[in-house]
Amino acid sequence: MSSVWTAERLQQLQAGFADPHDAEAILKALAAHFPAHTICFSSSLGWEDQVITDMIWKAQLPIEIFTLDTGRLFPETYSLMERLHEHYGKRIRVYFPDAARVEQLVNERGPNCFYTSVENRKLCCQIRKVEPLARALQGMQCWVTGIRAEQSPERSHLPQVEWDEVHQIVKVHPLLHWTLDEVKAYIRQHRVPYNPLHDKGFVSIGCAPCTRAIRPGEDYRAGRWWWEDQTKKECGLHVSSIKN
Repeated sequence: MSSVWTAERLQQLQAGFADPHDAEAILKALAAHFPAHTICFSSSLGWEDQVITDMIWKAQLPIEIFTLDTGRLFPETYSLMERLHEHYGKRIRVYFPDAARVEQLVNERGPNCFYTSVENRKLCCQIRKVEPLARALQGMQCWVTGIRAEQSPERSHLPQVEWDEVHQIVKVHPLLHWTLDEVKAYIRQHRVPYNPLHDKGFVSIGCAPCTRAIRPGEDYRAGRWWWEDQTKKECGLHVSSIKN
């Protein structure tokens, strides 16, 4: 794994992006900068992730695309995985949680324990998402995400290139400065497969028990863990960037 990057090195990498809005050029620059098999993109199969997947696979960039199957995803999400294979002839790599840890969680606290407390919800996310993510990032030097600044107040202050202290990896957000309308326009223009739940008011799609459609005027993240305090809307995947 890469040694710790200084702020100066991160700034130099970002300075190499001619246009911070040109996500495709950013992805190509990363592929040219990092050694082969050391760049990965974590996809949750949402709108933003479909855009980046399309850019990576169409340009045949040496960037591994993976997703986390928590075991609680929507049927539409699994169907989308198959549609991607049919459309591109490629498969996203899937990482699963440790079965023994899931069994222990469910047997000790119940299958829907996440509704009862923030502690239980975060433990569920830790087992089903955070721990598999750590395995997926092993040996990688650069982690690409689909984060956009307008998704939440916390994300609005992110740099496009940062150092993830938890995973000891460079983290890059190519779509950081894109609006949701721009994401949708790209999907329409390039006919990118996407999750049909987006057409039903789901803007951020995660596990089925923890995701709902948002109402007109609601915050982008309002559909995730809606029963909790609005200040605790992250699952732990981006703790180095987002302070809960």
